[in-house]
Amino acid sequence: MVNALIKIDENTNRVLNVVKAKFGLKDKGEAINLVVKKFIDFEDEPDLRPEFVKKIRKIEKQKTIKVENFSKRYNIK
Repeated sequence: MVNALIKIDENTNRVLNVVKAKFGLKDKGEAINLVVKKFIDFEDEPDLRPEFVKKIRKIEKQKTIKVENFSKRYNIK
């Protein structure tokens, strides 16, 4: 484990206190670890799930309808 002395602004301090209280953490170090883990999980999410890609590929193969006047076809005024 690494010890670090960091400078944070007042708003960040408040957010860390909220995270600490909400998740019942012992200190701000644990709050920082949690926030970083959440960020890593968020960034590691695949952009598109394989099921979604498969569904889109299937839709791409469907026959399309050419529409000359969208408003007229769908009665939009």
